[in-house]
Amino acid sequence: MPGCQHTQVHAMQRVSARLALTVAVAILPALPLHAQGPLDPVRQLYNQGRYDQAIPAAAKLATGASSDVANVLLGRSYLERFRKTRDEADLVAAREALRVVRPAPLSPGDRSDYLVGLGELLYLQESFGPAVEMFRTALDSGRDLGPAAVERTFDWWATALDRQAQSGVADDRDGIYRAIRDRALLELGRMPGSVAASYWIASSNRYLGDLTKAYDAAVAGWIRAPFGEERGLALRADLDQLVTEAIIPERVRVLASTDADRERAAAALRAAWEAVKRDWPNRQ
Repeated sequence: MPGCQHTQVHAMQRVSARLALTVAVAILPALPLHAQGPLDPVRQLYNQGRYDQAIPAAAKLATGASSDVANVLLGRSYLERFRKTRDEADLVAAREALRVVRPAPLSPGDRSDYLVGLGELLYLQESFGPAVEMFRTALDSGRDLGPAAVERTFDWWATALDRQAQSGVADDRDGIYRAIRDRALLELGRMPGSVAASYWIASSNRYLGDLTKAYDAAVAGWIRAPFGEERGLALRADLDQLVTEAIIPERVRVLASTDADRERAAAALRAAWEAVKRDWPNRQ
């Protein structure tokens, strides 16, 4: 669900807090408390989104015995604050904090957090290809990430691939969306409540031109949204936008050739989607 800003309907930004980028992102990018120690209060400030307080707290510890982990926390706090303020000074400070981290002393969990931070930095610098590879490495070591962190990292990865595909210089655009679809199916199998996977299955099938599968995945994602708890509402908003602004208009162009046929097809498809929403309403 990572910051990401899609600039067109094809690259629509999801409203949620899924990682992405503003995406998905409303879910706070929580860092696990790997062990009890002096950095726990900093992690808690980060997890609460209190970056203005997390930054000086991490900076105080960035020269002591826990300096490498403190710099991971410091860098990621600057990155999250940059996503809110767009202040380039925060991006520079994040890079400086992450640059001095020595990976070897990090625990497996802290190393995964570091990889995600590096991927986020590359993404925010619009180095989408390298960001994809960094997020992939973090995902493949997902045993060291909690479920929420895996969800968010997957969303960053998929969004970075999406941005790469939309850049106009991708060698194999369809291959990119097949990779997103296949990994999304895998993640959904592992976590039925994955908001990001539900969105990307529908979106990637749409980009691949399989509009029937895209629509079916959107309906399934809508019905499955309560698995994602509070993120389910954000998923439904994203799916509604995807279906009404992209999937239905594109299906109409395939199904009809005259203005009258297009109007009838559009009305029928919109009515079917509204019926899904009516039969499976948002919970109050």
